[in-house]
Amino acid sequence: MNLNVKEIRELMADLEKSTLRDVYIQDGEFSLHLSKNEQVQGGNTPAPVAPSAPAAQPVVNQAPAAQAAAPAVAAPAAAGKEIKAPMVGTVYLQPKPGEPNFKNVGDHVEKGETVAIIEAMKLMTEIKSDVSGTIAEVLVDNEEVVDFDKPLYRVTTD
Repeated sequence: MNLNVKEIRELMADLEKSTLRDVYIQDGEFSLHLSKNEQVQGGNTPAPVAPSAPAAQPVVNQAPAAQAAAPAVAAPAAAGKEIKAPMVGTVYLQPKPGEPNFKNVGDHVEKGETVAIIEAMKLMTEIKSDVSGTIAEVLVDNEEVVDFDKPLYRVTTD
């Protein structure tokens, strides 16, 4: 499935008129995630596209943000498994303000262990690791607004 920018904009307009909050389309390597969930980062623009949609041009806007979060990391150096955001929202890397982060670089993480919290629509969701290993890199900042499928941590597996 290939969608051009016009078709994606039409889908966005249809979603805006509907009562649906999220739409996720996946066909082979193409995926598209549209969401009406509010973002706190000051913009009125929704986060419409998941970064794994290679044919959709709006994805280009998200690639520089991912690179800015980890400027020293080149594509070949991306060894390990990523723990990704399962939803759009504000990520918290610590259980409460003033407390230490759930995980820092060099910490060991077990599968099922809480590594972050994502707030979406006043609902706090614990993000659990789907892998055991050592935290090699923290890819987001505390209180950063994240998109669906955005990598939060890079873990070197055991």
